[in-house]
Amino acid sequence: MNITLKHIVLGTLFTCSLVMGQDKKTKKADTNFDNYAYADAIDSYENLVKKGYTSEEIYKNLGNANYLNANYEKAADWYSKLFTLENATIDPEYIYRYAQTLKSLKKYEQSDFWMQKFEKEKTNDLRAQKFNESTDYLLKIKENSGRYTIKNSTLNSTASDFAPSFRGEELIFSTARDTGITTRAIHQWNKKSFLNLYSTTVSNDGTLDTPKKLSKILNNKTHESSTAFTKDGKTIYFTRNNSKNGNFSRDTKGISRLKIYKASLDNDEWADIIELPFNSDEYSVAHPTLSKDEKLLYFASDMPGTLGASDIFVVAINDDGTYGSPKNLGPKINTESRETFPYITQNNILYFASDGHPGLGGLDIFATPINEELAPIQNVGMPVNSEKDDFSFIINENTKVGYFASNRSGGIGSDDIYSFRENTPLDFTCHIKVAGIVKDKKTGALLPNANIVILDKQGETIAKTISNSKGEFNTDGYCKNETFKIIASLHDYNDGDTTFTVVDAKNVSDVEILLASNIQEASIGTDLAQSLNLEPIYFDFDKSFIRAHSKVVMEKVVAYMKQYPEAKIDVRSHTDARGNDNYNLALSDKRAKATIKYLISQGIDASRISGKGYGEKQLINNCDNSSNCSQEQHQLNRRSEFIVIK
Repeated sequence: MNITLKHIVLGTLFTCSLVMGQDKKTKKADTNFDNYAYADAIDSYENLVKKGYTSEEIYKNLGNANYLNANYEKAADWYSKLFTLENATIDPEYIYRYAQTLKSLKKYEQSDFWMQKFEKEKTNDLRAQKFNESTDYLLKIKENSGRYTIKNSTLNSTASDFAPSFRGEELIFSTARDTGITTRAIHQWNKKSFLNLYSTTVSNDGTLDTPKKLSKILNNKTHESSTAFTKDGKTIYFTRNNSKNGNFSRDTKGISRLKIYKASLDNDEWADIIELPFNSDEYSVAHPTLSKDEKLLYFASDMPGTLGASDIFVVAINDDGTYGSPKNLGPKINTESRETFPYITQNNILYFASDGHPGLGGLDIFATPINEELAPIQNVGMPVNSEKDDFSFIINENTKVGYFASNRSGGIGSDDIYSFRENTPLDFTCHIKVAGIVKDKKTGALLPNANIVILDKQGETIAKTISNSKGEFNTDGYCKNETFKIIASLHDYNDGDTTFTVVDAKNVSDVEILLASNIQEASIGTDLAQSLNLEPIYFDFDKSFIRAHSKVVMEKVVAYMKQYPEAKIDVRSHTDARGNDNYNLALSDKRAKATIKYLISQGIDASRISGKGYGEKQLINNCDNSSNCSQEQHQLNRRSEFIVIK
């Protein structure tokens, strides 16, 4: 999505202190980044990289600048480069963001691998806990998918169009389209035009009239967006940048925060614009929506008490027109990331966008009954959600017709508004939490990635999940009093099962499932990679760092060694034939040491691992110095082997 209102200067931007200020060639890029001029910062940093300048801070800020501009593919590339740097100081937030950007590339297996890393680093993080509780999130999203029929709306422009809202037969939305009347001011964050409010009329057959700009009183030389109207259409709540005399007003950090304003209709003209009392010059308040009885106003903010980048809050609207104190909706809804664009239906269903709950990538749309504590939070599934940003969802529950915005591929502009029809409503059946652990029956070792299935007494599957990196699992079960069967299965293990009983809709914990291995112990002299049918551990040309993909393979070597605690291995690393023989010998030794270091970091005792480099002495093909081999053929020789010696 267009950065202006999605990542929306909601305060707690994840920025880094720059340590390169004394280098004149980086000052411009650093200044742009500090001033939130991310489009300019990207250009400046990329030019530095082209000139050969690389550093931890450059990679971090290029990743963040692209992330905050929703350029997730580019962000993934820069974060990936960051993780290859030796001795880099990596905050866990970068791991989380990298996992998120991998989803935008539909690399869900790799994303889950990095989420497991994030979970180890920040076990108390709500995002890690929600991932741990829903490791089968892709399966759940698939089960929820297909409920909606969507199509791109005719009101879209080549700019950003989003934040639809209902006002009787009208559809109000925000847009950055160029009016052509005056030269538009350009927002430095992403070089896009400022936002204004437009309206269109929706006919009975769903046809939309030509959009028209709303009143000049509502549209200033600032961003206007995210409206909510009372049922009579005479009161509007809307989002606008902090302004003075129609122009931007900034805080002590130079940021123009967002505020919610209220206006009333007087003789068909909007008037009496007032700022809501819980706004502030030091944090943002945005994206209003009203409850059915219009006595509660929900909104997104990064005000004090926020758990993450932005949370969803609620405030009471008193009968005399005053307001209560805003209340955070709490950790069921909010996480350390972004929860934003709330929408309350007439049936008290809260729809909101989040990149903290498990989703397909970017912002996904979620829903939950607002007044039912036991009701689950549901990802609305495809095709509404995609691997990109999907947000600002609204629906008329009577007609089953609604709208949302997305920056997915195939649109007309940077963000498009899509219309949809709901064919099947979401199921908010009450569930309990079922938690447990999967272990090796012989050694007691914790078993990650085990498939968990819960069956009711009729043998019907009611839940599926996967054990996490610690062998733990969390999934949903039914609230009804009954005895259920739970089965665990894992590659190279026989299936194991047990039962648990639900009483009075209480959560079930401490379920333990033991699995017996069916892997034969490898004989001395065997390469474990071949014995376990794994891909070899390959290295980049002239490099010794462990690739991210190779770490996934090495986790299985670690699992084998934990299963057979008496086993010992010899790590033998190799190079291709290119380069000096002595240099290659030293390089291969570095590769052996890097491989051994990684195994030790995963809990394998150093006394069980030996190893050294063999340079180019043990080529597995004919790609010697006299050959004319391809890059792919040379790659086969840049490897590590795991030879069983005991």
